[in-house]
Amino acid sequence: MSSPSRNELVRRPFEGLPNEQDLVAMRQLIPAATMSARTTEEYGAVDVELATILPMAWPAVRRTDGTVTLGVQAPFPGGDLSRGLGQAIRQAVALEPGNPITSVTLEDDSPRLQDVLDLSGDFAIRVQDTFEFWLDPSAERTGEIEQAITQANDSIMPTRPVEGLPHAYWVDAGPKEHVRWVLDADEDRVIDAVTRLHARRESALCEGAKYVGSFRAEGLSIPVWDLPKGAGVEAAEAEAESFRARFEEALTSTEPLTAIERRARGGIVARQVTLR
Repeated sequence: MSSPSRNELVRRPFEGLPNEQDLVAMRQLIPAATMSARTTEEYGAVDVELATILPMAWPAVRRTDGTVTLGVQAPFPGGDLSRGLGQAIRQAVALEPGNPITSVTLEDDSPRLQDVLDLSGDFAIRVQDTFEFWLDPSAERTGEIEQAITQANDSIMPTRPVEGLPHAYWVDAGPKEHVRWVLDADEDRVIDAVTRLHARRESALCEGAKYVGSFRAEGLSIPVWDLPKGAGVEAAEAEAESFRARFEEALTSTEPLTAIERRARGGIVARQVTLR
């Protein structure tokens, strides 16, 4: 398959990377998280920490120890997010240690993440409670840095992975609590699965939860449930295994939708949105 040009829109930029679903979650759902990776020998075999966001929304930083931290939520040019991220790593590796990349400039040969990173790693996500990962271990902790981290920490909405539901994340958004589940499945099949459960009144993730719609991000489908205020991640985890079993059964079903299900599907489709 040919590599897309720097301006060509790529709807699923993380396809082919290990743990694609959690990379999408880091880009779209989680305020503070990190993931360890390493560049290939061609790009220096440098340790890379993928992070949700960096100070000043920098695309990347070359740490004083020579490692690179990449800000997945930063703005990147072009139509291919993976190419922007790959170029940010290439620019950072070329910097003197202790300096940030403040903007990314795409070139005709800018590499994609799939080209830059060693794909044999596990790319395990670590959800963080604070932005302490911003700190360079070798740098001085100044009052200005401490204040910036404190201010950033105050903006974090509590977020937790849902045990028993891989790539699903609970968030306390203030007036509401949500669970958002990143799925690597055909969008029409996801809609049909929700439809089948909804028609049977089994689409609630847990007691008191309500399916409220889904959105598409980086090419993947993300259903969303509202939870009763105060339920916490524990409420979702208590029924996660049983919900996952019936959802996956509905997802693999090839039976035609019934008349009742077809009517329900119209309402489900109307709740789909796309994040770009």
